[in-house]
Amino acid sequence: MTHSRLVAAPAENVYRVVADVTSWPVVFGPAVHVRHLHRTEGEERFQLWALVGGDVHTWVSRREFDPAARRIVFRQERTHPPVTAMAGTWSFHPLRDGRTEVRLEHTFSVDGEGAAAGIRAAVDRNSKEELAALGRITELGHPLDEVIDTFSDTVVLDAHPKDVYEFVRRSDLWPERLPHVARVDLSEDASGIQHMEMDTVTADGTAHTTRSVRVCSAPSWIAYKQLLPPRTLLGHRGRWTFTPVERGVEVTATHTVAIDHRAARAVLGADCTVARAREHLRAALGGNGRATLAHAGAFIGGTLH
Repeated sequence: MTHSRLVAAPAENVYRVVADVTSWPVVFGPAVHVRHLHRTEGEERFQLWALVGGDVHTWVSRREFDPAARRIVFRQERTHPPVTAMAGTWSFHPLRDGRTEVRLEHTFSVDGEGAAAGIRAAVDRNSKEELAALGRITELGHPLDEVIDTFSDTVVLDAHPKDVYEFVRRSDLWPERLPHVARVDLSEDASGIQHMEMDTVTADGTAHTTRSVRVCSAPSWIAYKQLLPPRTLLGHRGRWTFTPVERGVEVTATHTVAIDHRAARAVLGADCTVARAREHLRAALGGNGRATLAHAGAFIGGTLH
């Protein structure tokens, strides 16, 4: 299967977005979480969790890079049934008018009668969504390093790592434990995939509803992607990590965001710059994370360091 799209951005910029798989959860709608297994300048292996037909599937892929030819070749090493093999190529072709033709090719095989039609439909849907998202992020008119931002907060709690992990995992209990959370609807399957809808209230009394999918890996980390991000964002992903240390557990809350500057100006004022939007998001998202950790420490009986 081959899909293509014309993108009004230089080929180098478009190539960079696809080459940086860590940014995929805030750029591409289906991508939920990425964990690198191996990485060098010319190749990488990673595990990807992604939405396929509404369900979260995970697989391991290998990619090889050719920056000079603007070409990325990929192959799934460990597939998700009924797929038995999946491979393909991203290629980026600069045009004279400054635009880029992006081509995304897939070759796959399946096991099971009738399975090919379902996978073909999923590949078709996801490929079109990915190419459209690639256009949105690269056509914003701002450097990618400004639009995509990652920031973290770290604290040490005098508590057992498992207890802090469970506080974050049991978000269905957050309305009783966190003052800024009004409602949470949570479901979880046997593999640790959670679907969560949450109502929060900001300091000025404004209510927000978010929907997220979370990947839980006890007791080390919980990764999530907002399916309904704030209006100022094209995408938002996060990760909680829980690392045992001599004094208890080191907890880090990391956020990666893709900023929609035009929407940010509509929300924060016509004079809002990308830098100001970054500051606002760091304060808002980081503040919620820090508040959650403070209440976790108080609930468990641990102290912040």
